[in-house]
Formats: sequence, C-alpha cells, structure tokens
Amino acid sequence: MEPNRSRSRSAAGLALLLGAGGVLHFAIPKAYDRVIPRALPGRPRAWTYASGLAELGCAAAIAVPRTRRLGGLLAAWLFAAIFPANVKMALDSRNKPLKHRLITYGRLPLQWPLITWALRVRKTA
Repeated sequence: MEPNRSRSRSAAGLALLLGAGGVLHFAIPKAYDRVIPRALPGRPRAWTYASGLAELGCAAAIAVPRTRRLGGLLAAWLFAAIFPANVKMALDSRNKPLKHRLITYGRLPLQWPLITWALRVRKTA
C-alpha cells in the first residue's frame, strides 16, 4: 500500500473512532455521566456533552486534510484529558463482576496508543 493511502486510512480510522465516541455521548449520555469525576465543577451531563462535542470536533478536524495536523494534536490532548475519567471508571468497578473490572482496567493502558496514534496522524498530515 502506498504511504499516502496508508496515512489517509489511519486518519480516517481515528476520525471514525472519535466520531463514533462523540455520537455515543449524545445517544447514551447516562453511561458517560457516571464516569465524570466528582471533582469537576458543574453537572456531569454538561461534561458529557462537552466531551462529546470535543470528540466530534477532533473527528471533523482530522477528517479534513487541511486541519488534520491541528486535529491530531487536539485529539492527543483529548485522550490525555479523559484519562482521569477512565481511572474513575476502573476504581468504581472494584465491586463489580470480574468481566466488568477487566474491561475497565483494560482500558487504562489503551490511552497511550491512542495518544501515539493521534500524534502520528498529526506528524504525517
């Protein structure tokens, strides 16, 4: 596969992942409300919608070649920013069934590859 096509597919995949995640924030907000850290000011639903909009914005920026470089950087920042919510979700799952705990704890190390992917999309834009 030629390098330009590979880079475009990588960017499209990241945009699709972010876009789907953003849509889910609006389709099933209660699931996201539960993982908003209590230390954040305001209502969890506002943070759910704001983070959904952020994901959709990053997806749109990555999807457009002209803004892909900025979109990759913003997506990397977003993946780092949502890490505390993933930690909270993992901690909250301590008394849940093993399968649920494995899923929530398994998400934690995925943040680094997502950040790396976003930065790679930025670099190759």
